[in-house]
Amino acid sequence: MRADLISRARAGDGEAFRALTEPHRRELQVHCYRMLGSFQDAEDALQDTLLAAWRGLGGFDGRASIRTWLYRIATNRCLSVLRAASRRPAKAWDVPGVEPPEPTRLGEVVWLEPYPDALLEGAITVPLGPEARYEQTESISLAFVTALQALPPRQLAVLILRDVLGFPANEVAGMLDTTVDSVKSALKRARAGLQRRRLPGTDRESPSAGSSAEETIVAKFVSAYESADIDALVALLTDDVFVSMPPLPLEYEGRAVVAGFFTTLFGAGRRFDLVPTRANGQPAFGAYLRTPNGVSHGTGLYVLTLTRDGIRAMTRFENTVLPSFGLPRSLPSREPGVSDR
Repeated sequence: MRADLISRARAGDGEAFRALTEPHRRELQVHCYRMLGSFQDAEDALQDTLLAAWRGLGGFDGRASIRTWLYRIATNRCLSVLRAASRRPAKAWDVPGVEPPEPTRLGEVVWLEPYPDALLEGAITVPLGPEARYEQTESISLAFVTALQALPPRQLAVLILRDVLGFPANEVAGMLDTTVDSVKSALKRARAGLQRRRLPGTDRESPSAGSSAEETIVAKFVSAYESADIDALVALLTDDVFVSMPPLPLEYEGRAVVAGFFTTLFGAGRRFDLVPTRANGQPAFGAYLRTPNGVSHGTGLYVLTLTRDGIRAMTRFENTVLPSFGLPRSLPSREPGVSDR
């Protein structure tokens, strides 16, 4: 059946081509996301991959599977993007009337976007090679994807193909037009680099998605955040809590420092509404700033990293990511006496 589809696709049958590639579309998009750290860049890379595959199907020799062939194209497309050095620059703080406290440090990874859980279905349940070292849910987490972005492009590609997806070393060498020895060397360096850059404490046990433990922490967070109750919010944070805000380079670490940040954020009577969603397998919320006319305007999206002890990390993204999660740019005015929750 596959040979028939390939033959028809080579003859220009678009439906046959889609039948060949559609089963791999979601996992390829996630692969591009891990490579690039950007949902929008991953979607662009996926489209480029499919276009290149359509145009290059005549050169497919059948020695590798269609899936491996598509991963080869996608990986090299992503490497081209990374090597073009066209990533967005760091952004300056631009919240009117709010002066942020001095950050703990400036972040190394300033271009990162969250990935909607709604698009993960069917993408992180694919069979992995026997040499894969990570669970698929772990390898899509924000902490993991952030650490990946600090690796050199070739090391990044090798680590994802070998340790995340479990492709054999010889297949990875073929995808990257290099030798098995070169793949092994790059993987060794990538593993060391990843270990250095991963946020300490991210290997702690997390409550499972949808569990009562997760729901309890999330409900308390929403209540504290929407009421600007700093004490209740701080009580949910671990001692080593970490806040980052890509593409802003500002990073805050430690309960007292993070408490100072949110005290500043809620200053001058600023109050927010939160709309729940999920990103990277983690609880997430669109944040909407209330205004005197009752309309709440989207200011960004928070993704929470939880442990059984509370909130280990919070990552705030720009409001430009809201549409990717099906969230509006603003919430309508609430009628007096009618709850919007």
